[in-house]
Amino acid sequence: MVEAIVENNFEVETQEKMDIVFVGHVDHGKSTVIGRLLADTGTLPEGKLEQVRESCERNSKPFEYAYLIDALKDERAQSITIDSARVFFKSQKRHYIIIDAPGHIEFIKNMVTGASRAEAAVLVIDALEGIQENSRRHGYLLWMLGIKQIVVLVNKMDLVDYKQEVFDSICAEYNGFLREIGVQPLCYIPVSGRMGDNVASLSENTPWYEGYTVLTALDSFEKAKPLTDKPFRMPVQDIYKFTLFGDNRRIVAGTVSSGTMRVGDELVFYPSGKSSIVKSIETFSAPVKDKASSGEAIGFTLNEQIYIRRGQIAARADEPAPKVATRLRVSLFWLGKHPMLPKKQYILKLGTARVKAQIETIHRIIDASDYSTLNDKNQIEHHDVAECTLALSHPLAVDLSETMTDTSRFVIVDDYEIWGGGIVLEAIEDESAELLEEVVNRDRKWIKSTVTMSQRAERYNQRPTLLIVTGQKGIGRKPFASTLERQLFENGKYVYYLGIGSFLYGVGADLKRQNPGDNWHEHIRRMAEAAHLFLDAGMILIMTAVELTQDDLKVFKTIINPNQIETIWIGDQVTTDINYDLQVMGGEENLERSVVQVKRMLQDHGIIFSP
Repeated sequence: MVEAIVENNFEVETQEKMDIVFVGHVDHGKSTVIGRLLADTGTLPEGKLEQVRESCERNSKPFEYAYLIDALKDERAQSITIDSARVFFKSQKRHYIIIDAPGHIEFIKNMVTGASRAEAAVLVIDALEGIQENSRRHGYLLWMLGIKQIVVLVNKMDLVDYKQEVFDSICAEYNGFLREIGVQPLCYIPVSGRMGDNVASLSENTPWYEGYTVLTALDSFEKAKPLTDKPFRMPVQDIYKFTLFGDNRRIVAGTVSSGTMRVGDELVFYPSGKSSIVKSIETFSAPVKDKASSGEAIGFTLNEQIYIRRGQIAARADEPAPKVATRLRVSLFWLGKHPMLPKKQYILKLGTARVKAQIETIHRIIDASDYSTLNDKNQIEHHDVAECTLALSHPLAVDLSETMTDTSRFVIVDDYEIWGGGIVLEAIEDESAELLEEVVNRDRKWIKSTVTMSQRAERYNQRPTLLIVTGQKGIGRKPFASTLERQLFENGKYVYYLGIGSFLYGVGADLKRQNPGDNWHEHIRRMAEAAHLFLDAGMILIMTAVELTQDDLKVFKTIINPNQIETIWIGDQVTTDINYDLQVMGGEENLERSVVQVKRMLQDHGIIFSP
């Protein structure tokens, strides 16, 4: 984001502050309106207006108020806003940061970046050109970003002789579009940024209009209420452990996105479902406090040392919980250079969490320029908006956009670049949701050992991990797993190999007597619960099974922390849809080399350490 050449120094006072974004189609006059607003309210730094006028005269250019805002040389040359410029502005009511977002279709990503920081929006439409592609697209994206307070300016009224019928026609057409997406603007204002009509004061050129000016419309926006009255949510940023001078604190750190939390509250961490009581709130060089509220970056300790990882969401046990799901119905926009394709894996980032995601179903693709539905497309193209179902690699904690903002927004990453984003409309319940409910109940009823998992990991010099070895029948899974177990054991590791045969005729014997095919899901569930016991004991557990699928792996990752699972496919032909971590060659001749590959992976992932 570019700092504009126009800035005012704020006095230190208690007057409220608000971020406003100006959006609209390219060359519809956003920057001109902002520049005129600053000039007519006397809020420009002394001499700035004269300086820009003189610069225009020296370069034989006609003066434009947009030059007060467009700080980039390239923007002046092309007369367009490329990046989002920030302008500090003050009215009698409040301080503003006005974000001038680019209108050109190629800079939609920059527009979204700027708008995502705003509490309200001003959308500018050219009276002569009328409603254009990005006029609608920007309106739709504002709705997706959760910005409901909108004022629409019909600019350049001087070019249509200030005709009321032109203004009324644009208002009726655009209001119909906004109504489709559930947005009701505060008002429509006929303005001329170049001439100053209805910017800071009502104009004699529009005697038929007696409503807001741009200035009074800004002041009429309601400041967003603090989110302290919402349920408590804090995405976990990190966990810090201190050991110097006998300090054994483990501090959970993050920024509170909503609600309030106090010392003594019971917190539940989703999606794991683990819970504990807040012991203290930690601050750096600040008075001790016993409460934290939305917007605060905090750290806190817990009465019990439970395993928590980055990406989980902390919620209070006495308040509504976030949704947990592996399938989400979402509305998203795509800005990628290449189409977003079904079955291709992307990274979904929500809060501090990152999960692999792919399109399961495209329900409809919306042309954001006119809100029409395109039913003949099976991929999401550049600048498309789509409603679809995403399948996630493991459970994710979310809220719905209609109830919570921050914990329902996400971005999509492809090849290390953010190319899309959207909101969660529905968390789709499936078998994983039922499993997770059982896991949460299990953990709450769990009789905890006085020896923690982290203490065992420190003593054993290894990180407890489940190694799932799968592949085609007859490829050599069992000899591979046995050799791996032996070598890890001889290296001093606490390791155990549990083949599926040992399990089926033992813990699963009652299911084996019935039709084993119909009970496969229950077999997998029991294997995962058995693995959970081994991991709690600090072990490295090796399990083998024939041709496991992604659905099978999803069961394991619902019952066990996904970060404690490594999946190995043995054999050169992958015959299922499973997302494995490592592929090794099968056969006795490749045995030693494949075991070395796995040990190297375990070292790279910090599970074991080089001898």
